[in-house]
Amino acid sequence: MAKDYHLQIRYLESVDSTQKYLKELLLTQKVNPPYAVISNHQTNGIGSRDNSWRGMDGNLFLSFTIHLDELPNDLKLESSSIYFSYLLQKTLFELGSKVWLKWPNDFYIDDLKLGGMITNIVGNSLVCGVGLNLVNSPDGFGTLDIKIQREELLQKYFTNIEKKISWKQVFSKYKLEFYRNQKFFTHNNSLRISLDKATLESDGSIIVNDKRIYSLR
Repeated sequence: MAKDYHLQIRYLESVDSTQKYLKELLLTQKVNPPYAVISNHQTNGIGSRDNSWRGMDGNLFLSFTIHLDELPNDLKLESSSIYFSYLLQKTLFELGSKVWLKWPNDFYIDDLKLGGMITNIVGNSLVCGVGLNLVNSPDGFGTLDIKIQREELLQKYFTNIEKKISWKQVFSKYKLEFYRNQKFFTHNNSLRISLDKATLESDGSIIVNDKRIYSLR
């Protein structure tokens, strides 16, 4: 982020989860947003629906926090994961990647998942946790399709966040690729739901079988 934004970054060699680590720092009032934690190695990352995200050396393990007052005025908190995931996708696209965003928070190359984002509210702050396979991936997962230094990616990503792009602008771009979700599934209250006939609403929710579903991640 810009120098006057005062983003502080803490670098770790290894941690169980950057998200858990950062949330603990916030809860104990040891740090204030904006703040980021980056680790070279992660042993027990958090994935969707409380699943673990397996970390492999050389990949991106990042969590950052932003005060709720710093979010775009038109962003619904329920769609925060879409918003910040899209900004990361946008950053990767600007660097030459063909990564796309599966609703609401998973990064894909073609049909293979290579990462995801989880968001939580802690007090008056939003915490975003990101795992992304930059150079290595377990069997069945994808790896980023470009070679990029982690620091360059983070600098450009935080710069895009700082621009405070409106949700309306993000949504107008995001909805153009939503059709790519059609052969995939999502989960809601432990139910596996096909996205084949899902329709995307302007607030980031989807309508499936006449039921509105928010990302809630």
